Amino acid sequence: MVNTLKHYANSLTHFIYPHHCCGCGSDTLTDEQLLCVQCITHLPKTNFTNIYNNIIERKFYGRLNVQYATAAFYFTKQSLVQHLMHQLKYKGNKEVGDLFGKLLGTQLLQSAKYNDVDIIIPLPLNEKREHRRGYNQAAIIAHGIASVLNKPVNAKAVIRSINTETQTHHTRIERWQNMDGVFVVAKNDAIAAKHVLLVDDIVTTGATLEACGKQILEAGAASLSIATVAYTA
Repeated sequence: MVNTLKHYANSLTHFIYPHHCCGCGSDTLTDEQLLCVQCITHLPKTNFTNIYNNIIERKFYGRLNVQYATAAFYFTKQSLVQHLMHQLKYKGNKEVGDLFGKLLGTQLLQSAKYNDVDIIIPLPLNEKREHRRGYNQAAIIAHGIASVLNKPVNAKAVIRSINTETQTHHTRIERWQNMDGVFVVAKNDAIAAKHVLLVDDIVTTGATLEACGKQILEAGAASLSIATVAYTA
């Protein structure tokens, strides 16, 4: 009887205040869902997680000793992934980051390559930008991954010593030059002799991840892997 009343109450609430899909706007989903089944199904998976020497790993050849690297989805203009990333980074929708993290974590869980990850580290965000946004989107994603992999997250192990401008409008060479000396490992014991999974939202040139990854390896990490939600050429 109680469950029946709760069902009718939820149905009435949903009718008065419909819960819409963050992707297509449909209301054919439960209050716990952020995206409808159709939108989740149509997210453009890369399948990089199951491919050795994939395009993400090749980005770091000769630049950074990465054990494995992957991105869950392709990022293109005017796409669902772009829309969701905009919600996460500029509209305060942290739930998108949690969902992306869980979807990425599920892909990692299905690949034996990431079984021995010891710790997850989100890429540190520009301090001013994090204060303005209220959170670091990479940290939200990292915690979503951790909930699936059952691995610890340490958002304080690496910090930004220099607050750089956004990389969006810089050339590839400018991006690498911009990252010199930006990151510092604040807690060596947190990563020493461990397989570190470095997490970010999007990978383009890989310059920022490279700069951060170098510091992690120089601080004594046994190995480094990289995972991002999206990849854009």
